[in-house]
Amino acid sequence: MYHLRGVVLPDGGERDVWIGDGRISFEPVDGARSLDGAFLVPGLVDAHCHPGIGVHGPTTIEEATEQALTDRDAGTLLIRDCGVPIDIRPLQERADMPRIVRGGQHLALPKRYVPKLGIDLDHPDQLPEAVAEQARAADGWVKIVGDWIDRAVGDLAPLWPDDVLAEAIKAAHEEGARVTAHVFGEAAMPGLINAGIDCLEHGTGLSADLLAEMARRGTALVPTLINIENFPGIADQAAKYPVYAAHMRALHAGVTDMVGAALDAGVAVYAGTDAGGMVEHGRLPDEVEALHRAGMSAEQALAAASWAAREWLGFECIADGAPADLVVFDADPREDLSVLRRPRHIILRGTLIR
Repeated sequence: MYHLRGVVLPDGGERDVWIGDGRISFEPVDGARSLDGAFLVPGLVDAHCHPGIGVHGPTTIEEATEQALTDRDAGTLLIRDCGVPIDIRPLQERADMPRIVRGGQHLALPKRYVPKLGIDLDHPDQLPEAVAEQARAADGWVKIVGDWIDRAVGDLAPLWPDDVLAEAIKAAHEEGARVTAHVFGEAAMPGLINAGIDCLEHGTGLSADLLAEMARRGTALVPTLINIENFPGIADQAAKYPVYAAHMRALHAGVTDMVGAALDAGVAVYAGTDAGGMVEHGRLPDEVEALHRAGMSAEQALAAASWAAREWLGFECIADGAPADLVVFDADPREDLSVLRRPRHIILRGTLIR
């Protein structure tokens, strides 16, 4: 049982907060231990994370556990798993793990995604049935691969016909799940958006008119900016495909303008690191700072990794009776985002982690 007094975000008012039986109370809790800290932030959210993917592909559950603990110790208390090739339900059963919203396995076509990370379908027409199956197996999200290099073309190209996408997304929605897609280039964007997809990951090729349509439809964007920094290196390794390499460099060069245009259009943008594989876990503060550099105010960038993301995923913030998942800081992260690297306390399910 704990007692804190500080500025509670996002409201910004100073108040007393007690924690008992794993929940927040705005009424005193007998025997509560007082903790230091001046700013109370709802548990941080990594909306694109892969506990279960490492630099060489699928990990063991033990490695996935260490990855999730690294995220937790950086203040990430809620993870939207954006496609994992192993069963990470054991992590959900542990009280010391971040809360995890599982997204099932990536759905792709043969030789059109990273080997061993997803399910390769034999034919595009199998996508609706596979999406429905993943929707039933996961926690309300399904991940499809929207585009990848087509070696016959020598550049990024869509994987799925537009009519198949529409049928697949409808199938997920009928199962009560939302759909998101890995997508880099321009060509795949209209089909995904017009099919009613709920979120786009990366989205580097988005144009102003498509961003306006996303805002109209309520389609979210998770740009994974710290992963986009890998694009020049990917291009350097793709000398055999010069059109693709040049395309990846151009997408990298334009990503900051794209995120700024998304914000101007009113698209909901959330923080996701794409940790696993090319990005180390525990780097959510880096992603928040990258969103700030791309045009978000410090408070908007913090919201994208905290209260706004929690609301989007259906989780409570700091409220009377809510689960006690919060991070406590000595200074105001809205004034200095580097504060996120120095949490005073991390409280998960009412337990003091640090």
